[in-house]
Amino acid sequence: MKTIAIIPARMGSSRFPGKPIAKLLGRTMLEHVYKRVALSDALDATYIATCDEEIRQAAEAFGAPVIMTSDKHERASDRIAEAVTGTDAELIVMVQGDEPMTHPQMIDTAVAPFRNDSHLGCVNLVRRIENEADFHDVNTIKVVMNQQGDALYMSRQPIPTLAKSSFAPTIAYKQVCIIPFRRATLLEYAQLPPTPLEQLESIDMLRLLEHGRRVKMVETEFNSQAVDTEADLARVAKLMESDPLLAKY
Repeated sequence: MKTIAIIPARMGSSRFPGKPIAKLLGRTMLEHVYKRVALSDALDATYIATCDEEIRQAAEAFGAPVIMTSDKHERASDRIAEAVTGTDAELIVMVQGDEPMTHPQMIDTAVAPFRNDSHLGCVNLVRRIENEADFHDVNTIKVVMNQQGDALYMSRQPIPTLAKSSFAPTIAYKQVCIIPFRRATLLEYAQLPPTPLEQLESIDMLRLLEHGRRVKMVETEFNSQAVDTEADLARVAKLMESDPLLAKY
């Protein structure tokens, strides 16, 4: 099936305005995301979706194709749903523009379940949370799953509870924002009314969960650090300094 990646990006982040074009190891953060995603063998094409002229100019300067979208979207998933209407892709992988540590094999892992399940509409990657600070960080989206690996709930608050245990023995997971949608599911997402928990938590996937849709979670072996603040950017710069993937782009 034809598979593309779309990277939503906008200048108006409340926590870090202009972060897609913030400099990271000599390039914009958005360039790192685009170049690393485009290395995936699972993709036929990679695009950037934005409503901002500054991002369009920056993206085209490093050779990325850009799809301009409305500036009214509150959710990244709604932005890529608009962007995909001009393509014929069957599988659309949303990769957030603040995930500069994305590894191309993460894309391969995320799309693999679709090959064996024709009813599957959406997948998210997850990674075990390794330190308690991240567990309590509201910028880290925590996930709890059922025994089949489907999401039960996502929250910016610490879940599951530590009321009866310390953090060390607790198995806790975070969402990694590499999210493939089957085309029909993505277009349905954009038609579904926003939901109370989605708005309260500011988490896209809760719209699907609250409407009773399935979101399959798949664990990745690669560690990742989203950039939500300038402090995160400095942290990621240190983590990426010796990344061998940098030599490939």
